Amino acid sequence: MTTAKKSASVLPIMDMVSGLWMSQTLVTAHERDVFGRYAKAPGMTPRELALLLGLHERPVEQLVTGCAALGLLERHGEGYRNTPMTEQYLVRGRPDYVGGWVEIVSRHDYPGWLRLDEALGSNRPTAWDSERQSSLFDEDDEVMLESFWEGMSAISRPTARALAEAVDLSATGKLMDVGGGGAAYAIELCRAYPQLQTTIFDLPFVCKLTHEKVLDAGLDDRISLAPGDFFTDELPGGQDAILLSMILHDWDVPDCKRLLRSCFDALAPGGCLLISELLVADTKDGPVDAALMSLAMLVETFGRNYTGDEYSSWLTEAGFVDVQVRPFTAPAANGVVIGRKP
Repeated sequence: MTTAKKSASVLPIMDMVSGLWMSQTLVTAHERDVFGRYAKAPGMTPRELALLLGLHERPVEQLVTGCAALGLLERHGEGYRNTPMTEQYLVRGRPDYVGGWVEIVSRHDYPGWLRLDEALGSNRPTAWDSERQSSLFDEDDEVMLESFWEGMSAISRPTARALAEAVDLSATGKLMDVGGGGAAYAIELCRAYPQLQTTIFDLPFVCKLTHEKVLDAGLDDRISLAPGDFFTDELPGGQDAILLSMILHDWDVPDCKRLLRSCFDALAPGGCLLISELLVADTKDGPVDAALMSLAMLVETFGRNYTGDEYSSWLTEAGFVDVQVRPFTAPAANGVVIGRKP
């Protein structure tokens, strides 16, 4: 007697196919400020929301139902209200608002993702014109100027807090955040470590955009700005620690190694380098967030997300010792690779 082989479920494939449906439900509701309106008037019915939006009731009811199914809204009497998650993260003006990240992904990344096969065939980014621009980080790109830095700050703030718990910087005096535009990491690390003095090294136009955030945080006495290009300009030396957060995944291997050597030279003896990233597993079979972020780098940059083993070998090659990988959980990173300069 033979035992029938149990067939695999098709449901995971269906979930993958409908991923665009879910993301566009969120994006469209956010763009229409549905969550902001429910923050002001919880309990609104779809009919009342449609009147506010100047839209027909049928599509608004469908959108609201979809948001409720995704956990973005919940029933409240005859109408709906924001869930606690939505109230905290998707209402403009709230301290933990991440809508900037929703905007930059929807406006900038999604068009490139829809051309993923083209990126695969050409080995070139599709989210921006790599033939005309020298870099994704172009000060003339209006979408990037309007949304990128706010979007990055939205996911960087909680990641910086997690990093502050994963490493001990209590004995660190001077830390330089290379490519730290937006100041999210510098601000959160300074708040976590009162003795810390930080420098943000980034492109001149990014430093100008960042200056206001430093002033708003009241930390202009502890956070300085050093404009420059980390591939052509020497990094300020004598640093006790250097942070590279979500930087190396933008570049190919030779450029990564070049930047690591520059960081080594800028550190004081005994100083440490911190690489905070979504690390791909050494077996290169996950995790999902790191693997998909790596594909995002295919449509966005000439880099990819690397493994802890890869970073460790590059650090050792650059002269670092006591290299280690410390995992943690956060929106923009799942670990930090640490190396010390002898």
